Amino acid sequence: MNEVKMYRKKPVTISAMRVSRENVQDVADWCGGRLDDFQMPIGPYYVLPCRAVSIPTLEGVMRAEPGDYVIRGVHGEFYPCKPDIFAETYEEVQR
Repeated sequence: MNEVKMYRKKPVTISAMRVSRENVQDVADWCGGRLDDFQMPIGPYYVLPCRAVSIPTLEGVMRAEPGDYVIRGVHGEFYPCKPDIFAETYEEVQR
């Protein structure tokens, strides 16, 4: 049986924008996505109309909702990332 090895993610610098209700069009323009209307549940009987960005990714079309990040990867590909995963994986760099 082969030995299990440990690996560390190589440090890379990426570009990202966080989606908000105010900048959803800017994010869509940046990543080549399209606006997508949806209903966000905010309780058992209430929904909030929201706009998201549908992003063509290498794995198919994925949706970035308000609060999510849209990342441009090292090869120019775009994909959404939930804020908790983003915070665990990335830190801001100074230019």
